Amino acid sequence: MYKLIAVETGLENVTRALHDAGFKTTPLEGQSLKTVRAVVVKGDGTDVLAPEWPVKMPVINASGRSADEIVDVLRDRLS
Repeated sequence: MYKLIAVETGLENVTRALHDAGFKTTPLEGQSLKTVRAVVVKGDGTDVLAPEWPVKMPVINASGRSADEIVDVLRDRLS
């Protein structure tokens, strides 16, 4: 079964790398996180995820990481 990853707007290179690795993606903004297995954020200091959300999934900070590194982190955390 595929893994659905929510990706913050502005991370198109990450979205392409995830598609190439067999992941499905959806925009983070305005997305219900019920079917999402992980979230990738820019890590630029904006608070996309409200702190009161009971998020029980990996939230990957893309700041300082290549798209390939993010794919590797997700493979590791979701395996």
